[in-house]
Amino acid sequence: MTTIKLSKRLEKVAGYVPPETNVFADIGSDHAYLPCYVCLTHSSVKAIAGEVNVGPLEAAINQVKKYDLSNRIDVRLGNGLEVINPGEVDCIVIAGMGGTLITSILENGLSKLSSIKRLVLQPNIDAQSIREFAVKHQYEIIEEEILDEDGYIYEILVLESSSKTIHYSSKELYLGPILLQTKGEVFIRKWSGVLHKKERIIQQMKQSSNVQASKLNEFIQQTQWIKEEISDDDS
Repeated sequence: MTTIKLSKRLEKVAGYVPPETNVFADIGSDHAYLPCYVCLTHSSVKAIAGEVNVGPLEAAINQVKKYDLSNRIDVRLGNGLEVINPGEVDCIVIAGMGGTLITSILENGLSKLSSIKRLVLQPNIDAQSIREFAVKHQYEIIEEEILDEDGYIYEILVLESSSKTIHYSSKELYLGPILLQTKGEVFIRKWSGVLHKKERIIQQMKQSSNVQASKLNEFIQQTQWIKEEISDDDS
């Protein structure tokens, strides 16, 4: 077993890379901890570690050399999916960024996605934009997980390309179709906090003389969805 100690968040992400993967890409690899961990855990997997800046690139190269994985992990400099060629990988991991940035990386690299069997995405915020990407480009959300690490709440979304039409309701896009089924203590805690913030914002908006009605109605609808899902756990 690997001697690399990952954060709980990255260990969960690593668990969604299938052992039968031939080559996966870790975009924004952060010292290549994740590719090293996966390759040490699964002896047949190879990886590409993408970095956009020279400093992290050099740190990743040193990490790969440290674990004698230079023949299995290729560290590359480039922006987003520029570091991979079409058909080169069958799984992509993007972790530790905002959901909007992750979505932008995927949108800008659509030509690279035709061979991809799985996307493992861990947004720090705005998971909704990833769900909207899934619907737009016919990806099914096969797994969602929410976790707390050191007081920060993270979501992990696992997407796989589908031949069927993908549809999620507005409520599912906002809260997560699978998370709505599994919920759990972290889910309740996160959305209870969001609810209190939204309610304060709504009150401020109602007192404003220049309120945007569509945004106010959107926030009111969101608070209603949250109340529907956490009310049973508040009793």
